[in-house]
Amino acid sequence: MVSLPTTTMPPQLPWLEPEDPLPSPTTAWGPSDPAPGLLAAGGALDASHLCAAYGQGTFPWYGPGQPILWWAPDPRMVLPISQFRLHRSLRKTLQAFHSNAHCEIRVDHAFRAVITACATKERDGQAGTWIVPEMVEAYTRLHEAGYAHSVETWVHGELVGGLYCVALGHAVFGESMFAHTTDASKIALAALVALCSHHGIRLIDCQQNTRHLASLGAREIPRAEFLVHVEKARSQPPIPWVFDPVYWDELLPTKTPKA
Repeated sequence: MVSLPTTTMPPQLPWLEPEDPLPSPTTAWGPSDPAPGLLAAGGALDASHLCAAYGQGTFPWYGPGQPILWWAPDPRMVLPISQFRLHRSLRKTLQAFHSNAHCEIRVDHAFRAVITACATKERDGQAGTWIVPEMVEAYTRLHEAGYAHSVETWVHGELVGGLYCVALGHAVFGESMFAHTTDASKIALAALVALCSHHGIRLIDCQQNTRHLASLGAREIPRAEFLVHVEKARSQPPIPWVFDPVYWDELLPTKTPKA
């Protein structure tokens, strides 16, 4: 009898109707499956479904012409606030920005402009964007509900860079950044780190591993550890999403004069 080779088929991907809850993130495809971290397809992008998804460490990520795809990767890329690397060049940039009266950080001043800029920004190695129009609308509605926020870099009254994120209590999930001028997105990220540090937030979710994020101090942790963090952090009361220039002291502490 001839022994035929066997192939391991990936587990069936759940298809969700709009009213269906997401499956447990622990059931996401593993490293030997075609798309590690993929959890389900379908469902809905309204505010309640998005909050439920982020509350269990899951996020949507898909391209034009695709159904909604939900992900819960293992490991998870996170940026511990205490390990943010403020390189010398960025430190000088922040010091100059902080001391310039024409430069300011605004929060939630122009959310739609920020997410639209993130969606339309050309990126090296990418032919398109995952921030499709329905994602722009969904996250704008999430912002209006108080769960999505933009941190914005303004110079001479012009929006030159920024980022947007999702926040459930002390659980902060970074989404995307853009820059029209050099270091404008890094300034916004540094401002988010300073804001989080001031309010005792421990880490920012970065979702996927990139060299750029790693250079700033982000690292991978097991999904199980990340889910424990989310469960604890989202039970904390929400922080005030405003930026006071004094928060720069979290990254640029003033020197105490010698006696």
